[in-house]
Amino acid sequence: MRTIRFLLQKEFRQIFRDPGILRIILIMPVIQLIVLPWAADYEVKNIKLAVVDNDHSEYSRKLVNKITASGYFMLTDYSSSYNTALRQIEADKADIVLQVPQQFEKELVKENEAKLFLAINAINGVKASLGGAYLGSIIKDYNQQVRTEWVQFPRFNPETQIDIASSNWYNPLMNYKYFMVPGILVILLTMVGMNLAALNIVKEKEIGTIEQINVTPIKKYHFILGKLIPFWLLGLLVLTIGLTISRVFYGIIPAGHFITIYIFAAVYLLAVLGLGLLLSTYSANQQQAMLISFFIMMIFILLGGLYTSIDSMPEWAKWITRFNPVSYFIEVMRMVVLKGSSLADIKYQLFAMLGFAVVFNGWAVLSYRKRS
Repeated sequence: MRTIRFLLQKEFRQIFRDPGILRIILIMPVIQLIVLPWAADYEVKNIKLAVVDNDHSEYSRKLVNKITASGYFMLTDYSSSYNTALRQIEADKADIVLQVPQQFEKELVKENEAKLFLAINAINGVKASLGGAYLGSIIKDYNQQVRTEWVQFPRFNPETQIDIASSNWYNPLMNYKYFMVPGILVILLTMVGMNLAALNIVKEKEIGTIEQINVTPIKKYHFILGKLIPFWLLGLLVLTIGLTISRVFYGIIPAGHFITIYIFAAVYLLAVLGLGLLLSTYSANQQQAMLISFFIMMIFILLGGLYTSIDSMPEWAKWITRFNPVSYFIEVMRMVVLKGSSLADIKYQLFAMLGFAVVFNGWAVLSYRKRS
């Protein structure tokens, strides 16, 4: 215990002696957690719409007014020529072209059906898919409105209809910040923990102090613990700061207990820091450690379920996510914050994280070589 205590004193002195580390730990997560959730918005607004109205009827005008009144679309061109509207897309002045055919009102009222043509600029795939879905939903709602107003007895044979009323559980208002902020907090915690741990041992190699440590009777697991515990405590401090910002700036109060979050975070940090120390034992210099850490972080983020649902990924990607600690913590944070899950509900994720912690830290101890 005295050996570990002396190692901890050395590590804390080294951390507080370097103002750059303190800025990374305290300032960087604060700024990113305040800024990123406002930019990482799943809603798409100000979609530029070009309308080709070949009917010029009351119904076509009502349709256009309903679309623009939704708040998602911005009318940038209104003409009778499809070629003109297509040039708007080519000039990046329009995202979607809506063409209303001739006799649109007549066919809709008398024939009970009418066709519309949509041309969507799919260079930005997310904007195209969401914009097309928004527009399709508005047109469907407009169609239902017209049928309610004009289709009367005896022309209409009443049939049984099913009305669907939906309610959103756990996030009733579908506020994207409620499920984005916990995920972003996990990413920041991972970046701070793994990057600093990855640079730790290799920094000792570069400045030459590792040789002094190697000739001492310090055991390998004492050395790894001395490197692990300080950043583990600082990681919990970053988590506390992040939860405070979530409460103050976004009004996010976890439906579950904070103890559940901290217990899982404590185990998660052991796994992530162990991975960082493992990378540090294999790296020859800090640049190499940073590049490897950056490569792994990109995989963790893109296959973590933060921006893309894991269920929508191909099968090979789903298998990779099972070995991604970030995906487990993002899922747990959303379960606890939004759903109010307890330790019993996250036991599978907790046991998986314990496995990661044992493997990474055990591997780090075995891979560390003391040379006299």
